[in-house]
Amino acid sequence: MGTAFAVVLVFVGCCSNVVSLELLVREFPGCGNIVTFAQFILIALEGFIFESKLGRKKPAIPVSNYVIMVTMFFTVSVINNYALNFNIAMPLHMIFRSGSLIANMILGIIILKKRYSASKYLSIVLVSTGIFICTIMSAKQVHDVSSDGSEKQGFYAFMRWLIGIAMLTFALLMSARMGIFQETLYKQYGKHSKEALFYNHCLPLPGFLLLSTDIYNHCILFSQSTPVLVPVVGLTMPIMWLYLLINVITQYVCIRGVFILTTECTSLTVTLVVTLRKFLSLIFSILYFQNPFTTWHWVGTAVVFMGTLLYTEVWSSMRGAKVKAKKAE
Repeated sequence: MGTAFAVVLVFVGCCSNVVSLELLVREFPGCGNIVTFAQFILIALEGFIFESKLGRKKPAIPVSNYVIMVTMFFTVSVINNYALNFNIAMPLHMIFRSGSLIANMILGIIILKKRYSASKYLSIVLVSTGIFICTIMSAKQVHDVSSDGSEKQGFYAFMRWLIGIAMLTFALLMSARMGIFQETLYKQYGKHSKEALFYNHCLPLPGFLLLSTDIYNHCILFSQSTPVLVPVVGLTMPIMWLYLLINVITQYVCIRGVFILTTECTSLTVTLVVTLRKFLSLIFSILYFQNPFTTWHWVGTAVVFMGTLLYTEVWSSMRGAKVKAKKAE
């Protein structure tokens, strides 16, 4: 029952979150900072009340370690959302972030000197190839669109896109490095995922002062958007604030779903559910928002998800389950 409920939370929460984010970004491409800030505020507030018991509960992991983790987490969150301001389409954004498993594995080999099976190395090649195909095809689209204007405008648009790709690459590697750091902390102090979730969202809040001008400007822009009537409640509010509210709530639902999954299921199951969720979000984004997606994009996407499934050893696990079932008979 708990597992099924968690899966529903992940799919409904995360897919709805992607839709609301796309609605926000389509209207204001540079709204990533205000979205990140709103998400951090809600999760930090919830954690302060229920996890830290209004600051009375002492953390199991020293705060000094959280400061290091938080610096990486804050950087990744801000850069990932801000990259959407650099001609990065939402589907490419999602495909890029699907490479997190592989980035984690590569840094594990370099930093922790880990060794993996041949299938894991093949998964690296598949995911890297898939992301490369999608990136090259997106680069061609940016070039084709920008070529309609002047040569100077086209070059500027393409350079902005390259900066966006560099930002996503950096965020991907930083996220993987954070995962390794988190892994070493959990080995030393035990798993405290709810506590980590709270401190990862609470400690970075002062950092948003650096982005306060941009956040304030978007608050004004959001307030000037078209007012709409909110169903059930019967209140009227600017539509962009409604989209932001939906985004923040669905982000929380998604995170809670993933947390419940980690306590109820194996890491393999969690990875599979999250991967399938990303794939459904990608398809919905392409079909509903009519995002440009060529045949080569589909090929690249298929290769990325094949590599991810190969990494999680889904097929070998399924075969093992069938063998056990036959033996039981």
